Amino acid sequence: MGRIIAVTNQKGGVGKTTTTVNLAASLAYYRFKVLLVDLDPQGNATMGSGVDKHELELSACEAIMGECQLDAAVLRAEAAGYDVLPSNSDLTVAEVGLMSATMKEKRLRLALENVKDRYDYILIDCPPSLNMLTLNALVASDGVLIPIQTEYYALEGLSALLRTVEQVQEHMNADLGIEGILRTMHDLRNNLANQVSTQLINHFGDQVFKTIIPRNVRVAEAPSHGMPILHYDKASRGAITYLALASELMRKNRKPAAETA
Repeated sequence: MGRIIAVTNQKGGVGKTTTTVNLAASLAYYRFKVLLVDLDPQGNATMGSGVDKHELELSACEAIMGECQLDAAVLRAEAAGYDVLPSNSDLTVAEVGLMSATMKEKRLRLALENVKDRYDYILIDCPPSLNMLTLNALVASDGVLIPIQTEYYALEGLSALLRTVEQVQEHMNADLGIEGILRTMHDLRNNLANQVSTQLINHFGDQVFKTIIPRNVRVAEAPSHGMPILHYDKASRGAITYLALASELMRKNRKPAAETA
């Protein structure tokens, strides 16, 4: 059965989508079967996986609203090496529709039931807000991966998100855990960034991934080419770091990597 992980932070610009796409590609590199669920109406994870969000016949919108089976909307991102449940601006319709829908917090969880046994990992790229789509992701997930930029206001936003996770645990998904807190876009030369990094470790301990994602130009370039960094520039520092993150995640979940080519 696939482990479902919501990648979320209500603060934008922290590397959430970048992490989802590149972690998915890195897990696929280790021969795991991976599904990336794009739950952000911006569709950036879809485009970053090499899928054109403007040409979709079915998407996450139809799957969540029960207008199609989820697997009917799943596409193969050949260049990236994993499957994608794509999204585009149509997903804003689902966000509005969910407000009055029955079992509105569990729509994604129910939609994933028929496919989760086919994958080792299902990664959900959440929108940069604590809305009904994000709530669906949290209710559907086994764990939450929180990308956080090591900057001054980061800890304040993290506290709000953790309170939401606690509420979901108490009322809707008792099995939801913290997969880990990931430090992103980190600059070792920046004293403030290093101070925030130290604060995170002092406060959250082992919940903070040892892997740190550095600022890297090649990582920033890769989405414009519709591919993860691992396929855009395998030798780059960004690619190597995301492979390290995948390896750390596998150790946490005690899943051995298959032999890579």
